[in-house]
Formats: sequence, structure tokens, C-alpha cells
Amino acid sequence: MRALVVDHSEAGPVRFADVDEPVPSTGEALVEIRHIGLNFGELNYVHQWPAGAVHGHDAAGIVVRAASDGSGPPVGTRVAVGMAPHAWAERVAVSPASLGAVPEGVDLADAAALGIAGVTPLRVLRTRSLLARNVLITGASGGVGHFAVQLGALAGARVTALVGSPERAAGLRELGAERVLTDLAETGDRFDLVLDTVGGPLVAQAWSSLAEGGTLHLVGYSSGQETTFLSGTLFGFGEPRSIATYGDMTPTGGELTDLLGLMAAGRLSAPVGLRGDWQGVDDAVRALFARKVHGKVVLDVA
Repeated sequence: MRALVVDHSEAGPVRFADVDEPVPSTGEALVEIRHIGLNFGELNYVHQWPAGAVHGHDAAGIVVRAASDGSGPPVGTRVAVGMAPHAWAERVAVSPASLGAVPEGVDLADAAALGIAGVTPLRVLRTRSLLARNVLITGASGGVGHFAVQLGALAGARVTALVGSPERAAGLRELGAERVLTDLAETGDRFDLVLDTVGGPLVAQAWSSLAEGGTLHLVGYSSGQETTFLSGTLFGFGEPRSIATYGDMTPTGGELTDLLGLMAAGRLSAPVGLRGDWQGVDDAVRALFARKVHGKVVLDVA
């Protein structure tokens, strides 16, 4: 079968290859993949995976063989695959714990946009009550950011979206952001929770804007820059502030089900900024790296 595999050469980060068909264990379903969802991190840091390995974590498709132990969805179920290994292939063997059944009325391609981009902000935003709280989402024009803005607003937060340029602000107010900024210096507000996808100097700026008792959650570092805290800025009186890292790789089935339910109810939309055939993956990767995509990249598996 055909798959996108890790390529460490200058032509990378991925290339097409013929690979062996997956052989599901007793506790795995076989899913025929119809759409894949690309994420900046797994492409930008491809050196963390071995060359030639089937890449990718997020996709959507149809169960063509149910798990033989009776767990998981039956044959014919439309499913979202989230944070599962080796997902960018024509077929994948995957644990039912990493699947979410796609409800009627939800486009299968939209379901492929979930996974890392949807589950990450859902898990972070569930760490505390957000009702009437100030929440800052950095890198809000990306896939994680688009979902985070919507989920924060659904939770009752006063959401501020921070983007890199005015051109990247489009649509964020409609998704629930009360304010859209291009520079954190534009506001003197203090934030109870910051979800940061950018890293670099922005982390130090966001820390200085954190309210007493607030938490700065680091879920990405797309800038690739170092963070430097000025002397004394990590000291303070009052209720402690905290910086939290993110690396939750536990099964995503429960969160996928919740997110798909919100989609089915019309309360959450998939931020698909680029849609195309997976044969055009090289162009899609270039567009993603050039910051030309607002939201997620979803490619159809032909």
C-alpha cells in the first residue's frame, strides 16, 4: 500500500513509499484512511522519527475490520483517528482507544482536522474553570489556536487571540474571540490562563501578563526561538503563578468523541484552511511552513 514516510533528506520531510500492509493485533481495528490531517510540529521536527517510518498521527476513515477482541466500533463505522502512530497511509491498524465515531452530519474531512489540534486545547482548557476568566491564545490563527478560541468561548471565557499579523486575524472574532491582537503590548489585561503555541520571547511577555494564580501552558514552540526571562521577573508576591508543559500522549478517544459531538451540534467548526489531494503534500507542507495556511491542512487520500 501507499504511505507517507519520514524523509530526512533535503527533499523531505515526507515522501511517498510502498509499505507493507498493517497487521492488526487482537485489540486493534483496521481503518481505511480517507483523509489525513497535517500538523506543523510533526513535520517541522521530523528528525525525532526514524527515516522510512510511516508518519503522521491524525486522520479519518472507515473501519474495514473490527478489533477481533470485540472492542471498538464495528465494520463500516466512520471514525476520526487522533494522536495515533503511522496514520498517513491507505490503511492503518489502530487501537479503538484512539478512535472517535464520527456522527451523522459531520464531514469526514473535518473529523481529520481534530486529533492533535483539537485534543490539545481541550485538555489544557479543562484544567480549570474558565467561566468569566481572561484567557489568552497565542498563535491563534493556527490549527490549535482556532480550536482553542472556540473552546474557550464555549466555556464562558473572555478570549483574547494573539496573531502574528493583521492578515492572520480574519475570522477569529466570529469564532468567539472578544479581542484580536498582533502585539501583547496592546493590552494591559492580566490573564488567568495562557495557551501558548509560539514559544520564544513571547513566553516571557505572556508571563508578565499572567494574573495571580494564573497558569501559562506551553503546547508548542513554532517560533523556534529561545526564551529569556529578565532578572527578577520570575519572582513575585501573591498567589503563585505557574508554567506548565504539555506532553499528554494518553489515548484520545474520549476527547475525540466530545469534540465530534460539539461538531454535530453545530457548536464547533473545523478550521480547515487548506484542502487538497495527498499527492500534493509537498506543496501543502511548503504552504504550512510559509505560514500561508490559516487553520489546518487536510488532504484527501486517493
